[in-house]
Amino acid sequence: MAARDNAKSAPSAAEKASADAVAHAEAIAAGKGRPTPSRKEREAARKRPLVPNDRKEAAKAHRAKMNEARERARLGMAAGEERYLPQRDRGPQKKFVRDYVDARWSLGEFMIPVMFAVIVLSFVPTLDIYAILALWAFFLVAIIDSTILGWLVTRALARKYGADRVEKVRWYAAMRSLQLRVLRLPKPQVKRGEFPS
Repeated sequence: MAARDNAKSAPSAAEKASADAVAHAEAIAAGKGRPTPSRKEREAARKRPLVPNDRKEAAKAHRAKMNEARERARLGMAAGEERYLPQRDRGPQKKFVRDYVDARWSLGEFMIPVMFAVIVLSFVPTLDIYAILALWAFFLVAIIDSTILGWLVTRALARKYGADRVEKVRWYAAMRSLQLRVLRLPKPQVKRGEFPS
């Protein structure tokens, strides 16, 4: 009985060895097609002079590389890519706040044009007092608007992320709402009225 079992198992072992040899041959045929480079060859390929031969050309290449990296970072920040944003702008809650502020009309956006108008009107002697009073009234209304915005953003974040997980973002929202829309960085990603859900 044992002889029959050995006879049956012997062909299967031979078949297994033959299948392994075929698989190994296929792996070699599908390989990289060249010998592995030696350590000496790899070191020679990486070898560069410690000091460049042409310092001006090296400095020019370095400047071009740095300018390209800065431009890529500037475009990435304007587009709102997370890795290019400063720490204060990172995270899903900050993105939510930016989208919420950008979807809304805020009085603070008009702060710079109003201040410019007040400067122009202050040169007219009969209107200078009224212009300054109007500016202070505008400041007061803009502060009230920013306070309401902070409350609305906090409430929207609490609905989305839970009240216990809301970051302190009121100041962030207020500062963004005081900037002209075209000057905001990261650039607005939503149109007016497209509030985040």
